[in-house]
Amino acid sequence: MRQPEWLSPALVDLAAVHRWGVAAGLPDGPLEDVRRIGGGTQNVVLRLRWAGRDLVLRRPPEHPRAGSNAALLREMRVLAALADTDVPHPGFVAGCTDEDVLGGVVFYLMAAVDGLNPGTDAYPGDRHAAALDTATALARLAAVDHVAVGMGDVGRPEGFLARQVPRWLEHLASYDRLPDYPGPDLPHVDALARWLTAHQPPDGHPGIVHGDYHLNNVLLARDAPRVAAVVDWEMCTVGDPLLDLGWLLVTWPDGDPDALTGAALAAQGGLPTRDELVAAYAAGSERDLAAVDWYTVLAGLKLAVVIEGTHARAFAGRADRAVGLRLHRAAVDLLERAAAIAGV
Repeated sequence: MRQPEWLSPALVDLAAVHRWGVAAGLPDGPLEDVRRIGGGTQNVVLRLRWAGRDLVLRRPPEHPRAGSNAALLREMRVLAALADTDVPHPGFVAGCTDEDVLGGVVFYLMAAVDGLNPGTDAYPGDRHAAALDTATALARLAAVDHVAVGMGDVGRPEGFLARQVPRWLEHLASYDRLPDYPGPDLPHVDALARWLTAHQPPDGHPGIVHGDYHLNNVLLARDAPRVAAVVDWEMCTVGDPLLDLGWLLVTWPDGDPDALTGAALAAQGGLPTRDELVAAYAAGSERDLAAVDWYTVLAGLKLAVVIEGTHARAFAGRADRAVGLRLHRAAVDLLERAAAIAGV
């Protein structure tokens, strides 16, 4: 199996992947047209053709963190569980749980989806309708019976909301252990934590939570204004699905061509407002949306903490400094937006 010069075998050994795949029941055909896709700072994602079929391989980052393999195993499980639902997602093909195949990490293969990414690709169709479908698709995910699809033992849905603020404050504090990180220079964190604690709504009916739902993590269909697939399930759990709606709202680009998410789509204009997104979600859901602002504020705090991690790792030489600085600025913007919603 020919290894491209740009792809280190230490990262993805294609011959080892092919041997594993054939043993797992995939056809013993050529593995070719390999290219790296995605521009994130998390998992390694390769698109390839296996015996004439277009697939995508995902493995943890080049420098895996303690929970990287567990996150990939969770992705495999949720994609398999969604197979017979109406949630648009890439079809799960096969997963490797043997960490020795790629030198210490698990990986999986899924079907490639022919779609456009709102973060990088211009969209030729009805942008307003396609963007509204991101909320509709999310409502369909929230409606899935997680127990019926075999995810009843995933996560800890009881007390999910009460755990969020202390957990993410603790996660932020953990960055102080990284070498040379000067500490988080982030606004409003304590005030937002107090507001969230004081205004926490009661737990809703548990369901599958994508955990990182925004425009860059969907692919829009080319043939109709709809979501072709929701991707990047590494933060998936079972909890309160309204956190996903808050995530979509707090990351909504508002026509900003330099936005953290959906920049290409935002540059074209014509996107729905946040109120229209909430209405589209409500039309497909029976959930109580009275506290949608609370979920939006929580999503802003949580995502700010998550992406500040890249900034912290950059100081330790484990991430690109320019990317870390860009994400730090995005974290500040998220917190400013959350503070404006909360009025703190």
